Amino acid sequence: MSTPDAQPSPGLRLAGLRFAFGTLTVFPVRVERWDRAAGGRAMLAAPLVGLLVGALAGAVGALLCWRAGPLLGAVAAVALPAVLTRGLHLDGLADVADGLGSGKPAEDALRIMKQSDIGPFGVLTLVLLMAGQIAVLAQQFGHSAGRGLLAALTAGAAGRCALLWGCREQVPAARPGGLGAMVAATVPTRAALAVTVLTAGAVALVGRHPRYALALILGQLAAVFLLRRCVRRFGGITGDVLGALVETAAMAALAALALGP
Repeated sequence: MSTPDAQPSPGLRLAGLRFAFGTLTVFPVRVERWDRAAGGRAMLAAPLVGLLVGALAGAVGALLCWRAGPLLGAVAAVALPAVLTRGLHLDGLADVADGLGSGKPAEDALRIMKQSDIGPFGVLTLVLLMAGQIAVLAQQFGHSAGRGLLAALTAGAAGRCALLWGCREQVPAARPGGLGAMVAATVPTRAALAVTVLTAGAVALVGRHPRYALALILGQLAAVFLLRRCVRRFGGITGDVLGALVETAAMAALAALALGP
């Protein structure tokens, strides 16, 4: 499978940015190119999407924390990203949980994941994940509104950095169609590492503390662990797997912040 151009043109960069925002958010951005080159650039731009979504979620959460307390602020900071992404990543997480929990061969598990309904494994996973996110963000908002905002920002960035690792050049697609096949194996490993390091540095700089960079990196480790499980189980990635990686990395980053100083 081909990877993005080593020195992409400005037009390809813009196409990738449009692809990223048009696919990963509800923002009214027209996707002008739907091909693997643009898809690869979109995955490299995904952390920018995460930073924006996380910042918006954190700002709304901080405002509600100031007016109504940390718990309501945390609920808002979890709900807003779901709204801004059409629940895309949460849906993927639920589907992957159903596929992994089914215990069936790869072909049957992929069929289960493609169905529109959500099974018991998916429901349980969503409930536990969202409860965990709310609990951690309530704790962070309890420290201060600013700390809660930074936690939401870090979680948003960590989640979208996981897309880089899910789309590395060594990771195949599990099936020929869909978003997963479009972006599978489009991100060079060095590019994934460089963008992740830059994003970690950005959240540490904004937060003025290395714990935010460490949390983002730990989120990637959790996502890579799940990625390896999915590749062994399904034979590669799908769009659902990418969504699951986003939510796993975000949750792991939040957990790291909760356990830290």
